[in-house]
Amino acid sequence: MSRPARRIPVVTPAITPIYRVALVTGANRGLGFEVARQLSERGMTVLLGARDLDKGLHAARKLAGAPGEVIAVQLDVTRQDEVDTLARWIEITYGRLDVLVNNAGGHYDHDASASNADLASAQAALDTHLFGSWRLTSALLPLMRRHGYGRIVNVSSSCGASGSSSAGCVAYRTSKAALNAYTRTLATELEGSGIVVNAVCPGWVATELGGSGGRPVARGAAGIVWAADLAVPAPTGRFFRDGATIPW
Repeated sequence: MSRPARRIPVVTPAITPIYRVALVTGANRGLGFEVARQLSERGMTVLLGARDLDKGLHAARKLAGAPGEVIAVQLDVTRQDEVDTLARWIEITYGRLDVLVNNAGGHYDHDASASNADLASAQAALDTHLFGSWRLTSALLPLMRRHGYGRIVNVSSSCGASGSSSAGCVAYRTSKAALNAYTRTLATELEGSGIVVNAVCPGWVATELGGSGGRPVARGAAGIVWAADLAVPAPTGRFFRDGATIPW
């Protein structure tokens, strides 16, 4: 009589979900709010940055019930003390940061020209778009280096591309061109670290800044969210719009 065959149990390995923490600046309204919403729909814990915490709390409440938790945090990217305080809080609370979307912006000086622009406005644009992104990224990079993973997305504009020419928006245009240069330089430095850095042009979207007539906010935000969740191997040091590379 033959012995019954031994049944070997089949063990299916558990799949541990990837836990991601994202910070979106300037996220209490407009493009930033929609980026936060879409990231939370992907299950990420989203820190919704806002200069006015009350406005941030109001925005976060609108996203209650999303797959990922949304938490309002006070952040003015032009203030080093607020940047440092938030960086310490993220480290203590989460011990990591996986995604940084440098979206805080404004200063769209449509009618200003290079010969008569208010230099105070130009300084404000640079302090938000360039130096704000720079100081925040520098403060949070150690948390990304700790885990060898990061997605940094600098929200830029095609009007900051070297081939773009116009007599208007000089402060906005110059600050975005500088942000593009910073993006490429940082991406080169971090190549091979697991941290990728890209710029994204959301296009002309219908927001308070862009005005009416632009395309839906959700469409502009989708390209940013795509760059914030790039799978490995991920491109770095690129300028994207709607997931396609565009010239610097």
